[in-house]
Amino acid sequence: VMFEVLADGLAFPEGPIAMADGSVVLVEMLGMRLTRVRPDGSVDTVAEMPGGPNGAALAHDGRIIVCNNGGKFAGALLTGDLHADPGDLYIGGRIQAVDLLTGTVEDLYVDCDGNPFAAPNDLVMDAHGGFYFTDNGFTRGRSTLESGIYYGMVDGSRVVEVEFPAFDANGIG
Repeated sequence: VMFEVLADGLAFPEGPIAMADGSVVLVEMLGMRLTRVRPDGSVDTVAEMPGGPNGAALAHDGRIIVCNNGGKFAGALLTGDLHADPGDLYIGGRIQAVDLLTGTVEDLYVDCDGNPFAAPNDLVMDAHGGFYFTDNGFTRGRSTLESGIYYGMVDGSRVVEVEFPAFDANGIG
């Protein structure tokens, strides 16, 4: 099997989205940005995203919805170890929407019923204007934020818990 490298130097790419123009939009978890890779291999930053953008999907309204783990794995930037404590780089988990034309980033959800998200990980869109997403959880010292599965509306109007706790929820389809 032969592979062709289209782009390199990406900082932990995740959540690739094939776009109609032939480009691929993806998050760079350790680069803290949303990036577009064009068919010719050129790379453009769409938006800077502090924390740790971890999963992405194209919403029905044309925006990109991003699961941001808040920097759960940002300790890797300091030590090279994905399990190292991120220190002050951890900003808390969140679900964000990015306008592809302007690069504007909007926090849609930072909690569900007052319970903060720890490390949103992956998501999948449905046909009803919403999406399911996982929160991978986060343990820091003796403090643990549990993992769960949630459902949110793309317009930011409602987020609900689907399954909690959910052991190490990572990926959803």
